[in-house]
Amino acid sequence: MHPKALLDACADLVRLVLQFEHPADAVVSRYFREHRSLGPRERATLAETAFAVLRKKLLFEQLARSGSGPKERKLAILGFFGPRDFLASALNDTEKKWLATCDAIPADALMAPHRHNLPEWMAQALQAQLGEDFWALSEHLQQPGTLDLRVNMLQAKRSDIQKELAQAGMTSEPTPYSPWGLRLQGKPALQKTDAFTRGAIEVQDEGSQLLALLVDAHRGEMVVDFCAGAGGKTLALGASMRSTGRLYAFDVSGHRLDALKPRMARSGLSNVHPAAIAHERDERVKRLSGKIDRVLVDAPCSGLGTLRRNPDLKWRQKPQAVQELTAKQQAILQSASRLVKSGGRLVYATCSVLPEENELIAQAFSAANPDFMPLNAAQELERLKVPEAASLCTPEVVEPGQIQASGLFLRLWPHRHGTDGFFAAAWVRK
Repeated sequence: MHPKALLDACADLVRLVLQFEHPADAVVSRYFREHRSLGPRERATLAETAFAVLRKKLLFEQLARSGSGPKERKLAILGFFGPRDFLASALNDTEKKWLATCDAIPADALMAPHRHNLPEWMAQALQAQLGEDFWALSEHLQQPGTLDLRVNMLQAKRSDIQKELAQAGMTSEPTPYSPWGLRLQGKPALQKTDAFTRGAIEVQDEGSQLLALLVDAHRGEMVVDFCAGAGGKTLALGASMRSTGRLYAFDVSGHRLDALKPRMARSGLSNVHPAAIAHERDERVKRLSGKIDRVLVDAPCSGLGTLRRNPDLKWRQKPQAVQELTAKQQAILQSASRLVKSGGRLVYATCSVLPEENELIAQAFSAANPDFMPLNAAQELERLKVPEAASLCTPEVVEPGQIQASGLFLRLWPHRHGTDGFFAAAWVRK
């Protein structure tokens, strides 16, 4: 495609994602379906440009005020993913001068919102939690996420898969914490590899793998993944169980569970039972009350730990929506806890970085349910031989006078651990 035509297409896609009517990845997928002639390189340029604009929206909108021409075109120029000489061949002289001026602005000359590129309410909440560390986090949230794989230990060893991928020209390294993970360089076409088609690997962030590890599911157990979604953690749990016992994948969205079925078929697991439920108090849930060895509640949340992958979420998510979510999270956790048998384990997890969706939910549950004894996540991960387990767990007190959270909760951060932002709390039923 000619550089000018490709830049026009980028501007068109930027216009569509900035309407925020649908999640950005869905908008991009639809655009590609409607423009089937686009090659893999053009698709990469389009998608990465749109996501770059979402990541640095406040900065780019500020810079765009000084240029000439349509706003979407200026934003696409600022976020353009690809060689600068290729971009230059699509620009007129005025645009080239304007871009050079923008490029020359030093980062320390920018106002705070143009450095962190977050809505004000979100920036304040994170700054209150992290202090000066906030700037390191905000910088990481403006980078694309890593491409992590989970090796299906039912089928293969991590070292063997690493060699196999290397033979296919894909460089990877073992993830620093998860014993199942590989971190790939770049964004290769994984779907075409034999390892993918035979179910030996799944794309899954290292943090998500650690949540599944904390559940510590064993052979022959009864396990429930309460909010299974498309089933990334379900598949990890099934492999831990060596495809024995019974693993229920519950979700209120049958559509999301449909996405699990092809992944399940590839994985070779025969112990997974997906079931769409109407709500957390569904009859199917009641029938299993007090019978389950391990329950994972990966609760619906704001998703603010995944901004590297879903940068549109920061502009689509609102503080009042977070308040509504916390009520839902409490209700789901309470209902799911009824499934756990005496001596069984309950794990509550989110991909959020906000205390009100994380520590505060866990502490309220502990206070209301004295028959559930909190597990120390740091000690548990150490027992599971996770390297540097203590560094993955929160040492801070959330608010003065509240439960001291020293190592009690798993708390993962993009700038500290290289994963998405995750939280987990675990309990054993007395």
